[in-house]
Amino acid sequence: MRAPTLYLLLFFALSVAAQQQQVKISDARILDNPEPVRKSRGAEAALQASGVTAEQMAQVLQYGDSEHWPAGIKTDSLRSENQPYIQNYACFRVASYPEDSVTKTIIMVPARENIHMPEEMRPLSDFYLLVPEGAIADVNTGRQRPEISRGPKWKNLATARILIPEDLYATYDLGRDSVGLKALADRGLSQPEIDAVVFRSTDRNWPDGIDSFEERQKLLPKFKKYKAFVGAKWDDKVLLIIPVEKNKKQPILMRPFVDLYFVYNASAVEVKAKKKKK
Repeated sequence: MRAPTLYLLLFFALSVAAQQQQVKISDARILDNPEPVRKSRGAEAALQASGVTAEQMAQVLQYGDSEHWPAGIKTDSLRSENQPYIQNYACFRVASYPEDSVTKTIIMVPARENIHMPEEMRPLSDFYLLVPEGAIADVNTGRQRPEISRGPKWKNLATARILIPEDLYATYDLGRDSVGLKALADRGLSQPEIDAVVFRSTDRNWPDGIDSFEERQKLLPKFKKYKAFVGAKWDDKVLLIIPVEKNKKQPILMRPFVDLYFVYNASAVEVKAKKKKK
């Protein structure tokens, strides 16, 4: 058994240097019968060999199936209709490995790098595909793969209750607010975590029922039911984290499929004191 093991190690070592390269999907038919990343025997070893941390690996495995695809490619009919545009996804290599005489590659489809896609094909969160190497093609842009991040941790943060749903900055561009960005950095957020917050703190990247003013108005009273945590405070604003884990019972049109972020006027939110550990 030593020879195959040495072969795999050599394969991983030679491929690590290319793992962050940008690629495109050259054969859209691979999406018709997708293989979940977590069901591939060699996926975890390949991810580990490529330098992915345990937390990042969990993220890849969780978002590596069709359940997390955008609506525009999730069903056979819409995928067929949108097939000409699939090659326009900006994708990046994460790991490659041999399995069953085929070289397989895990690719990342980052949400922030694909805001140019048609709305129904635009990812709300980074997702991952397991594809044969022959179904993708290199794209020589020089761009590096974004870091894998699910966003900031929230379990040890103070909880908050939304008192005035209307005082939401739904189209706020946090990326242009230097004071807000500093507040996030001062809270210890990494750059990938900050990028996730910036991307998912504006309404165009929220669930279907709240991603426009007209639709959101009907549901605003129910915003008081969101379970929220305080991510940061600055000036007269507060960043609320709306975790998937705590909001699974929300109406389907409001329910987050990835952690969401709301920028609120601080006076519209009641922050509850954190319980002291005994």
